[in-house]
Amino acid sequence: MRQPGRAWGLLSASIFLATLAAQAVPKAVLDWQPGLAATEPWRWWTALFVHFSLLHLGANLLGLVLVATLGLSARVPWPMSAAWFAAWPLTHLALLLQPELRHYGGLSGVLHAAVAIVAVHLLTASQVPRHHRWIGGAVLAGLCAKVFSESPWLGPVQHTPGWDIGVAPIAHACGLVVGVACALIAAGLQRRPAGTGPHD
Repeated sequence: MRQPGRAWGLLSASIFLATLAAQAVPKAVLDWQPGLAATEPWRWWTALFVHFSLLHLGANLLGLVLVATLGLSARVPWPMSAAWFAAWPLTHLALLLQPELRHYGGLSGVLHAAVAIVAVHLLTASQVPRHHRWIGGAVLAGLCAKVFSESPWLGPVQHTPGWDIGVAPIAHACGLVVGVACALIAAGLQRRPAGTGPHD
């Protein structure tokens, strides 16, 4: 029996440590660049390790700790952790929808995917208290409202007071959509009866 939340915690810790280690690597080797997406596919994964300032790094690592705590508290099963792992590169690939975003780095897109996955888990899991479903619905609604308020359709990069870097709201939107999609697939697979095949 797999312990709920364990895979989520391990994935969170791995991302945290890898992000710290990646600060010693030149950013241009790891960041998302749409023109190199096909020839250097490692960027689908490594873009989240790149941070352009200490404020950016600190805020994202704090967000990661909060997301880890959220998943552990929700006792997400391993298929939802797998959904988060799948959403990691897919969130960056979705940035191809905004080719004018020439460079991107940071955890925020993948963290938005993670929050969406936890929310969908709370909404769809068969063995959670009813009030947890209300929490999941509130979290997902709040996340959607946040992403909408950022107006990701206005351009690839926006400059927000208090930040010393440009913010890419399109990454947050991509993370939300990809996270919901991956979580719904994981939820569907969890509900599939054991031994079910095409012939059934």
